Amino acid sequence: MGTGHIRRDVISGAIAWSQSNQPEFGDGRRIDEIFGEDCFDLAEMDRRLPRPVIAELRRTIEDGHRLERNTADAVAEAMKDWAVERGATHFTHWFHPLTGTTAEKHDSLFTPDGAGHLIAKLSGSGLIQGEPDASSFPSGGLRPTFEARGYTAWDATSPAFITRGVNSATLCIPTAFVSWTGIALDKKTPLLRSMDAISEQAMRVLRFFGTDEGVSRVISNMGCEQEYFLIDSHFLASRPDLLLCQRTLFGAQPAKGQELSDHYFGAIPERVLAFMAEVERELYRVGVPVQTRHNEVAPGQYEIAPLYEQANIASDHQMVLMETLKRVAPRYGLHALLHEKPFAGVNGSGKHTNWSLSTSTGVNLLDPRDETHTNMQFLIFLGAVIRAVHLHADLLRASVASAGNDHRLGAHEAPPAIISIFLGDMLTDLLDQFEHGQPTRTLQGGTLDLGASTLPHIPRDAGDRNRTSPLAFTGNKFEFRAVGSTMTAAWPLTVLNTIVADSLDNLCTELERVTGSDRSPESIQAAVFGVMHRVVTEHRDIVFNGDGYSDGWVEESEQRGLPNIQHSSEALLCIQNPKNVALLERFGVLNETEISARVHAYMEKLVMTVNIEATTMVRMVEQKILPAAHRYQGHLAETAAATESAGTECIGLRDKLESHVELCEKLQQSVQRLQAETEAIPEDVFEAGGFLASRLRPAMEDLREIVDILELRMPSELWPTPCYRDMLFLK
Repeated sequence: MGTGHIRRDVISGAIAWSQSNQPEFGDGRRIDEIFGEDCFDLAEMDRRLPRPVIAELRRTIEDGHRLERNTADAVAEAMKDWAVERGATHFTHWFHPLTGTTAEKHDSLFTPDGAGHLIAKLSGSGLIQGEPDASSFPSGGLRPTFEARGYTAWDATSPAFITRGVNSATLCIPTAFVSWTGIALDKKTPLLRSMDAISEQAMRVLRFFGTDEGVSRVISNMGCEQEYFLIDSHFLASRPDLLLCQRTLFGAQPAKGQELSDHYFGAIPERVLAFMAEVERELYRVGVPVQTRHNEVAPGQYEIAPLYEQANIASDHQMVLMETLKRVAPRYGLHALLHEKPFAGVNGSGKHTNWSLSTSTGVNLLDPRDETHTNMQFLIFLGAVIRAVHLHADLLRASVASAGNDHRLGAHEAPPAIISIFLGDMLTDLLDQFEHGQPTRTLQGGTLDLGASTLPHIPRDAGDRNRTSPLAFTGNKFEFRAVGSTMTAAWPLTVLNTIVADSLDNLCTELERVTGSDRSPESIQAAVFGVMHRVVTEHRDIVFNGDGYSDGWVEESEQRGLPNIQHSSEALLCIQNPKNVALLERFGVLNETEISARVHAYMEKLVMTVNIEATTMVRMVEQKILPAAHRYQGHLAETAAATESAGTECIGLRDKLESHVELCEKLQQSVQRLQAETEAIPEDVFEAGGFLASRLRPAMEDLREIVDILELRMPSELWPTPCYRDMLFLK
């Protein structure tokens, strides 16, 4: 049986949707009226809490002070009242375990009062700490299943919010998650520790330059660009690979893909735009500042991006955003695919992660300003990033390692797996000047005259952009483009914060040593120039402004001594390199036990993910593809026999039959080989990681190649799964 009926259902459903009278949003309120209404932020706290309490809470949120118990009680009471007024019936400590998703256990906000009634109640202790069963979450082998106790701890800097579903409204309290012994078992705890580490070292730099007045801390900021695909939900039931793996394991290329570049920034299909609008409205309600939406390069691919926020808040909002995409899509008959490579042959999806540092007073420390060569403080922050990435490129690569990202990195659609920095013409010219002496100028961009009297002159940047670079300076921030679309950005940001904190410490220590007690402008400038000359001399190899997709870059990067780590199984082991362990321990971000747990948990997830994919391939071939191929083989044989019995030669048909039989035999052998490989996966998770790269994935690729050839040779009405053409283009 083919998939023609599914195609008809998709088309008729899309037509019916477009012809129906789609309801407007219920209350008709403007975005600015609903923004943050389901978010218990500082503005809401100001309205509900006494001044001494809000002052104490602000010290916790803005300056990092620990929260007193009496303050927590007052906040819990106000939060409970607000949530109940908003219709919430339950609350949950919402956290990010090592699964890479979110976790929550719902407890009622209401409890019997002993007199036959219910009262709403949330104590300070209930707000600050929870105790979920930790036995079923990944711990990297740290704990046996019977050791179940774990704790959640309130992150007061990230606002609580209400999630709404059918017949439900739940107060979500962002928390960290640790074991009974205090071992971090989540993504948030190390991120918060890294934010403290970089704040401490950046404050040292500000004090050195005398720019710390009124500054209580330095804030790590993040803004993520989430890419995703949408397909019609009718396709799911006939695609076990999409249902179980969120990516297609088979699929021949359609006649048209993304060659014409006509999808990027194109007009958004009506049903997709309606979906986007509802997603945005839900995100606005919980305080996620969504800014951008557009078509991406591949057909069926889109992007949504919020504005910059403090890193831990942005990380929480990123998880809310992904959950919202998946939750809202079915309302429009769609399914959201967040996988890094759901379709072969067209671009995959990433999560470009923009990173910057700012003071608590709002000054962007990565803004070079006009005369950059005189901006001593910026030069030190720039030098710290260059040094950090050069020394710890392996750790940065490991931070984006995943089964899905292996299909994307280095595939001429995403950054290569070789970590490098793009700085652009202006900053690269400054490095040249430092290398040969002292900087005396800053390249200026000027203006562009577009040649038409009705068009304005527009400012021209001092340098171009480079989409092939893993880490690019884009004017006043760095954009880390290697992060995968399914990932929480918390772990890559944790690594970036920590390695830069280490380099800020190194450079600031040298500045303090060289200048001693002489902090005159001349002394500071001489010290900065000396430090930058050393950075350029020792670490310039990490800077590359050329084409990261070229074969020449692979050879050049090897000459520069840069790591080229192709497989996640290899990359994850880099986390345990002694220099990386020492770094993470020195800044209190992760201890050796927590590092080992993470490497084990991430490797285990990698192995299980690929094993699930391989098993799904085997079953799809045996249960769907081979039976369909054999039916077609029978059809060819019957047709050939009938033709010959009528006294007519059918050489071409016989050749086609023989070719098909040969292909089916190859398919049978290939699926048996893959089945054998899945059964041969070593029990040791680290041995299994190497096995994936050397044996399992090559067997999967061989099987896919045969199936995709078979799909093109068989009539579409006999092929048992929906094809790329329909899934990518029918909206």
